[in-house]
Amino acid sequence: MTLGRQANCRCEWNGEAAQVKAVIEPPELILRGEIRRKIPLADLKSVTADGDRLHFCVGKDSVFLVLGEKIAAKWASALTAGPPSLAKKLGIQAGCAVRVIGAIDDDALRDALSQAEPVTRGKADLVVARVGTQAALMDAFKKAADLLRIGVPLWIVYIKGRGQAIGESDVRSAGLAAGVVDVKVVSVSAQLTGLKFVKHRNSTK
Repeated sequence: MTLGRQANCRCEWNGEAAQVKAVIEPPELILRGEIRRKIPLADLKSVTADGDRLHFCVGKDSVFLVLGEKIAAKWASALTAGPPSLAKKLGIQAGCAVRVIGAIDDDALRDALSQAEPVTRGKADLVVARVGTQAALMDAFKKAADLLRIGVPLWIVYIKGRGQAIGESDVRSAGLAAGVVDVKVVSVSAQLTGLKFVKHRNSTK
């Protein structure tokens, strides 16, 4: 049985057969059951679909997952495609109109935004706010309020980790107070993380 990126299947590890639950959970492929492994996706080599079986190598070990022909092909494609770019994770495409709030002080975020068309007023497809204080956080929600109201998503980007001026609970609380809900989290860089907010489905504001 397969659902998305997880499957109950037979695993053949160097000829040893066992029933497992296989899960693609970046940055790892996880096997649970009679064979238990957490394999970094970067360590998977020679990934191919061979009929109903997905084949790959881990070091000197040869591994098959019996997934069914369609799923084996899809997993082979997913595992060889490489990780999505930060721009794709944020929903930024070439020509995407993005309103930026705050100073962009991170190279990874700056590179992702370079694919967008910056706008300072009017229509936008996305809002990205880089905040570092409680005041800046509240100001970002105020500035994005009109766009959020019409369904434009807002990314709040802030420094990750403990001991910072604002944390995840602060960001979520500010979103709730603004009448929006967080739907996705993305690691922006080694220093920054981001929460995506959208208009609540049942909101009439």
